[in-house]
Parts: sequence; C-alpha cells; structure tokens
Amino acid sequence: MKELYIKQKVFSLSGKFTVKDQQGNDVYFVEGSFMRVPKTFSIHNNTGSEVALITKKVFSFLPKFMVEVDGREVLTIKKEFSFFKARYTIDAAGIEVNGNWWDMNFEVYQHGEVVGKVSKEWFTWGDSYKVQVWNEEMETIILALVIAIDCVKADQAAASSVVSN
Repeated sequence: MKELYIKQKVFSLSGKFTVKDQQGNDVYFVEGSFMRVPKTFSIHNNTGSEVALITKKVFSFLPKFMVEVDGREVLTIKKEFSFFKARYTIDAAGIEVNGNWWDMNFEVYQHGEVVGKVSKEWFTWGDSYKVQVWNEEMETIILALVIAIDCVKADQAAASSVVSN
C-alpha cells in the first residue's frame, strides 16, 4: 500500500500545490489555470510529465468536469438537476466511489475490488487529504479523482457564495 498526502494552500490564487509521499517527498505537482477558460488542473509527476488533466466543461447547462489520465478520458463528474440539494454523479467505466465523497471520506473500487481509500485530515490549515492506494496502477486515477472532487466542491462553494450575496 502507498500513502499520498494532498495539502492545498488556503490563500493560493493560482491553485498550485504538491502531493507528497509518506516520507514528505514531493511526488506530484498540481497547477490550476488561473483566470483562463476552460478551468483546468494539470497533474505532473516529479519528472515534469503531465499524467492527468481535469477540465471543467464550459458550455454546459449544469457543471461538468472531465478527467483525463495519460491522454484518455477516464471519468466525468457532473451535477444533476435538483431543486433542493446539489447532487453530483461520477461516471467512470469500472470505477465506483462508495462512502461520503462530498466530505472526502470514501473508498474507490475497480470492478468490485477496493483499490484506494481517501480521508480528510482534520485540524489542518487548508484542505488536507490522505490517499491510500492499494493498486498502484490506479494511483494517478485515484489522485485525479480526489483533486477533481475538490475542484467540484470549490466550484459549488463559489457558486453558492455568489447566489447568497
């Protein structure tokens, strides 16, 4: 099993942060597009190669985020139409998310087998997540999934604050 730690900076406008391993070494670098359309988050490994890309679809009635890993689309997170509470679905071939993914406490399954677990770290400055990966072939997909869900949550929070003002 491999453990990764994601810690986002609270006051970072550019959306840059690193993903660390158990020893505190930087293993992935994440960079968001600031003030660009479409909004994207690019994930690079420690050699600088892009391993995943998260893109918010621009011309969509309801918010939709696509996740590409190694150049192929692996999952989509989209908002469903509802009157009272925001509901999102995750569409991915062979991948399921069970648990409370909105609160960042969930397990990731591939074809019924647990391949990873995500938990939010409490009492930290900014959003911090512990990502446990049992199947290392799924490492990039699980990492991209966590960052995409966090991006959806931030987008929802921004939309809510605009509506409430």
